[in-house]
Amino acid sequence: MARRPDIYREQPSPDELMALYKDQLSRESVRIFIAELPEGKCVGYASATLQQRAASALMHADSFIVLNQLAVAPKATRHGVGTALVNAVREAGRQAGCRRLLTEVLDCNDEARSFYEAAGFLPMKHVLEQLL
Repeated sequence: MARRPDIYREQPSPDELMALYKDQLSRESVRIFIAELPEGKCVGYASATLQQRAASALMHADSFIVLNQLAVAPKATRHGVGTALVNAVREAGRQAGCRRLLTEVLDCNDEARSFYEAAGFLPMKHVLEQLL
């Protein structure tokens, strides 16, 4: 990601990506969603993970789905693809009995933050960073 090259790699190799997605697809808790045009061209995807948290002395038990990645082809943005993918993740979470949908977005990614806010997401916490 251009906004944080210190965190995100610009060009992961196809082999690394294949291994990453094979690993994700092998996990029962992972859900992958593909957005296709009627002619079968892929224009976006989302990956999400179902998670359960056991009760502790400090927290209630919880079940939620985490939207880990959402990507839409540049030519397909602002055509409802991202919204459709988020809706698919929401529905998968509901069907699995989850109580909440969570995702993360970098503060510097104004476009993504605006998209998620328009989709009904609310800020939950702030993660603070200090470089050492």
